[in-house]
Amino acid sequence: MKLMIASDIHGSRPCCEALLGCYEKERAGRLMLLGDLLYHGPRNDLPEGYDPKGVIRLLNDHRQELFCVRGNCDAEVDQMVLQFPILADYALLWLEGRTVFATHGHIYNEQSLPPLKEGDVLLHGHTHVLAAREMGGHIYLNPGSVSLPKEGNPRSYMTYEDGVFTIKDLEGGELCSLSIR
Repeated sequence: MKLMIASDIHGSRPCCEALLGCYEKERAGRLMLLGDLLYHGPRNDLPEGYDPKGVIRLLNDHRQELFCVRGNCDAEVDQMVLQFPILADYALLWLEGRTVFATHGHIYNEQSLPPLKEGDVLLHGHTHVLAAREMGGHIYLNPGSVSLPKEGNPRSYMTYEDGVFTIKDLEGGELCSLSIR
């Protein structure tokens, strides 16, 4: 199954629409969101097309296809309006014989590692900076941000298929990839 992964929508309806358009074009079986769905937080500027209620409608329409973890800007009140669970701090995936620790990144990250074994994958958003690299015996992946990319990166998302993680811009152009086989 093809998996699509994205993070940090921050309430931008046009960016969420673009992401869901990419999801349909990618023909992925599931969309994993790594937190910060509705709000921009006090450290970020308002994203383009800030419309949390519009994002709620868009995401609820895809509720059967979503897996999510909680970001630092997500709150219990968000769960009251979203029709899919978002309040877990992390999720564990088993891909190609490796454990993938998927989280937002505000608790577990490169500086504060979760319990990882050699070859495991740390997957998180939060920094708004895309990444795909081997690091100290494990693999570090970050899909970047759908709405508020940093460090000159484009708005981006990630796919996983046949042992390869690929980061793409919202136009579908490949930015980088990493195989875990």
